[in-house]
Amino acid sequence: MKSIVLTTTLVIACLLSACEYKPKPDNPIVGTWQLLSHTETTKGVSTVTDYTKDLRMIKIINETHFAFLVHKLNTPKDSTNSFDGGGGTYTLDGHNYTEHLDYCIAKVWEGHKFDFKIHFRGDTLIQKGLEKLDKENINRIIIEKYVRVK
Repeated sequence: MKSIVLTTTLVIACLLSACEYKPKPDNPIVGTWQLLSHTETTKGVSTVTDYTKDLRMIKIINETHFAFLVHKLNTPKDSTNSFDGGGGTYTLDGHNYTEHLDYCIAKVWEGHKFDFKIHFRGDTLIQKGLEKLDKENINRIIIEKYVRVK
């Protein structure tokens, strides 16, 4: 009887540990990233936004999904406080990173995919790609520089 109980306990322990979330250590994009800067180029004109002063954005990426949260700093603590957010699924193949935006505070962005090239330099992630929404007349190249949150 003791051997049946011991065997059953071991089997249950193995099954529970197999269900535990374990991120792949070989996927360097998994983690939380803080945006440092955003460069947007439209019709040859570039605009750089510094996200270390009046804005804060983080992107959280797990094995299958991403989410981003953006807000202005030092604003009133009422309903006028500016906030943005969204997320969805992604694919990563080498340096090719594609976001499929399923949720967004701005509904016109939902259902679109965005292709980027990504590169890592230590704890820094650089993402470059095209944001294009024909119905909204948006066609711009963006470059975003993130640092891993520890």
